[in-house]
Amino acid sequence: MDTEALKALKPHEFEEAALGYRSSSAMASQAKDALEQRIIAQMQKALRGETVDAATAQLRELAADFRYVQVECGLISTSLNAFASDVRPAKARLERAIEDADAHGFAVGADGSVSYPAAGQNQGAPPTSPGSAHGTLSDQARALQRQAGTFDPNPNYAIAQDIANRIAEALKEATEADQKWAPALRRLTADDDLTVSTGDWADVQKDGAGVREASRHYEDSLPQPPKDGSPKDNAAWWKGLDADQQQAWTSLHPDVVGALDGVPATARDEANRIVFDESRGQYQTELDAMPKPPDNEWTWINAGGYASKVYTDEYMDWYRMHGERYEHLTASLHGMESIQTRFDSSGTRGLPEAYLMGFNAEGNGRAIIANGNPDTALHQAVYVPGTTANLSSIGGDIERAANIWRAADAKSAGQSVSTITWLGYDAPKDIVKDSPFSHYADDGAPAFNRFMDGLEASHTGGTDPHRTAIGHSYGTTLIGSAARQGTLNADDVILAGSPGVQVPTADQMDVPEGHVWNLEAEGDPVPDIGRFGHGGTDWDGPWIIPSDKEFGANQLATGDVHGHSEYWKENSTSLLNQGLLVAGHGDNVTLKEPPRRWEHMR
Repeated sequence: MDTEALKALKPHEFEEAALGYRSSSAMASQAKDALEQRIIAQMQKALRGETVDAATAQLRELAADFRYVQVECGLISTSLNAFASDVRPAKARLERAIEDADAHGFAVGADGSVSYPAAGQNQGAPPTSPGSAHGTLSDQARALQRQAGTFDPNPNYAIAQDIANRIAEALKEATEADQKWAPALRRLTADDDLTVSTGDWADVQKDGAGVREASRHYEDSLPQPPKDGSPKDNAAWWKGLDADQQQAWTSLHPDVVGALDGVPATARDEANRIVFDESRGQYQTELDAMPKPPDNEWTWINAGGYASKVYTDEYMDWYRMHGERYEHLTASLHGMESIQTRFDSSGTRGLPEAYLMGFNAEGNGRAIIANGNPDTALHQAVYVPGTTANLSSIGGDIERAANIWRAADAKSAGQSVSTITWLGYDAPKDIVKDSPFSHYADDGAPAFNRFMDGLEASHTGGTDPHRTAIGHSYGTTLIGSAARQGTLNADDVILAGSPGVQVPTADQMDVPEGHVWNLEAEGDPVPDIGRFGHGGTDWDGPWIIPSDKEFGANQLATGDVHGHSEYWKENSTSLLNQGLLVAGHGDNVTLKEPPRRWEHMR
């Protein structure tokens, strides 16, 4: 970049272009929402048949196109703002240098050289002559220039050389910005088709990484999220950002925005869907490129005169190289498909739009999915699954929260309801080996408390919502640990199939008196199995669990549900009772008489 190009460059024009791309991103987002939340949802609600299925499939593809446009335009907008931010100091430096040159009557050339007139006196020698100074960035060359300036009889030489060096610094800074951002922007191009593939989303992830790398200086200039901030701190930080800054954070670090409790559900959903789409694209692309398991997985050998089925050597070689990663990718993609199915189900059987309030595919995975916007809901319910819960099996837990929403919505008299599946912790993987230990609950409880506080911090409207915490199996233990460790921000607690909640009485669950509710179905073995692992006690002896009369919980009737996993069975008394509680109608639930502890154990 030369002097004339930098003089002509106008950073505000790039910021205006960034605003245009941000507007395009917003319009694409609105078009996507209109398709997914209104048009497709209403079609699924009102119509049935193959023609409708075909039409909704095409509309979902169009919505995916708009989603892709939204994300890529967001990256372009952020890149243009970052370029303007990077080049503006260089342009200001050049302008100050040119002003100084003008003030001295010097001329600045297109190559950055500074011409100066004769001045001063050369004692006993010919008159001083005019000259031209050329900027340098070398410290050694500058030292020689300063030495030369000491002996040059023309005082303009030293002044012009300083100006030329400042111009060289400005041109270098601007050139570096141009060389950094030109290829980054060129990479932000789409395939010449109307299909957004998993490969396209994998490329978006690479695009985002490239923009993040290039925009470190720009990112440092943005207001930073509070370090270890509370949900209220997070909410205040987000509210204090302008639209460009919010767009920048969502584009550069969707994982950060999506994980911050207290940030509005709409913003978290937008950020987490970027993480979701990129992760899905990356995982599918990686899985497609990986060697598949050999067909001859098993063989038979003679072991002591008996035929034994064992893995083939070929399979074992494959598994050592790829097996664990292959299983993780396959399982995680299965869970992502379940989440996508929920996205696509808005409008089906009355379901509202879904909000992805948390997502991470690494390890056991994290997923927080809301039915309806919790920020505007008058009734919120957060469901915590138990042992063996992970991303791959999230579909069943999503469906349970959907059933709770339908039951609560039917009893809410038109008041808005949001129910949330909260897989925000590492649940025990194995009932026998892991679930007897409390550290899974103790480690996850602080995150649950932050999430519940975040629902309060991001809620809008003048009326405080009614909030219910619902736990199943080990999920009840986590809720109990959350109550024991801190302030449980809930009005009601529902415990289903609970093996114990770490405290011996309902009044230690940190909700108003009479607002702890317990469900134990006929044939559910978990409460008694867990009695000696997660119950609470104030004395030596068998621990107390929520099913005991001594605990003090309201014992809800379960009707015809049986075993450990049917508490959310449609049209059941168990589900109806939960719907009534979530909708704030605890006076209308059906109760049953709990046994005393010793009777319960017989």
